[in-house]
Amino acid sequence: MKKFLLACSLLFAVAGFAQNPIQYLLVGTYTTGGKSEGIYVYRYNPNKNEATQVSVAKGVENPSYLAISRDQKFVYAVNENHGDKGGEVSAFALDKTKGELVFLNKQLTGGDDPAYVTVDSTGKNVIVANYSGGNISVLKTNADGSLQPAVQTISHDGYGVNVARQEMPHPHSVVLSPDEKFLFVANLGNDRLYRYAFNANDATNPLTPLDPPYYEVPDGSGPRHFTFHPNGKFAYLLNELAGTIIVYEYNNGTLKEIQTIVSDNTNSKADKGSADIHVTPDGRFLYTSNRATANDIAMYKVSSDGKLAENGHQAVGMHPRNFMIDPTGRFLLVANRDSNNIQIFIINKNFGILQDSNTKIDVPMPVCLKMVPVK
Repeated sequence: MKKFLLACSLLFAVAGFAQNPIQYLLVGTYTTGGKSEGIYVYRYNPNKNEATQVSVAKGVENPSYLAISRDQKFVYAVNENHGDKGGEVSAFALDKTKGELVFLNKQLTGGDDPAYVTVDSTGKNVIVANYSGGNISVLKTNADGSLQPAVQTISHDGYGVNVARQEMPHPHSVVLSPDEKFLFVANLGNDRLYRYAFNANDATNPLTPLDPPYYEVPDGSGPRHFTFHPNGKFAYLLNELAGTIIVYEYNNGTLKEIQTIVSDNTNSKADKGSADIHVTPDGRFLYTSNRATANDIAMYKVSSDGKLAENGHQAVGMHPRNFMIDPTGRFLLVANRDSNNIQIFIINKNFGILQDSNTKIDVPMPVCLKMVPVK
């Protein structure tokens, strides 16, 4: 096992704080074209400032995005494949005693290159965005966490102005509203943010399109990831191709645009590549990752009306496809795919600025980070 101790500056960052639960850090990766063996599990201690590898779930292909059930018993991973095999999603039981993922089964998602997966709070519905399939699908679960075949698949139509990236619909994320009454789907390929009513107990058609069924964004934006403010009153859409964030007021399934602000400040449109977006648990700060030539984390202050104010950029490794904020809100972890590592940053609690702890966890092609308490 490998152990990675955080820098001395990190000790100062946690001084004076109450003890926080030790977490399992789950790392989704690409297994094609690299040395990754699957999903890596680390024991992450925010009090002692260390991360220790405890296991690897081997034999799972391209587990590029993960979702953890509300009861923390199960983990679902997309298998980002295409062609004859098609996209799949795999189910695992999480053995918290050993820190291991036990494979249960896998099912076809009904579309190529699934890029995002979420599971509702009941644990009965696993929802997948099939990027190259141009559709989304819902799979029901069994009592043991295993997956049934997809019960609903919804195809999108249309295309965008970017002929290289928007030749067809490309759903890139599926996000439930805080009350789980609605599902939002960011579609990079046709510049739309779809919305659906969600009924967890419907056995065959849990998703119903609303009227209107989607919101349009400016041509060539390329919507990628979507998230809500912790207070549930605001929502934020990150556009990959335009390198922008659209800020919305949110109320019961309805969005009202109130601001657009730059995420990727690279001069050339061709060089933009915004990827992921998260808000701190206290709702005071928001961050986005930018790939391509930027390779940074953009930082923002969040005002009481939900609008954003730029707060600088922090350089990171190569291709930060995904990142996460730990449950304490004190640390930000970045998955640098092409640097084959995870960087840990300290979040300044007063100003939201990131401080590099100079700590890197070596992981082959990391692209998704999730945490779950050990106990």
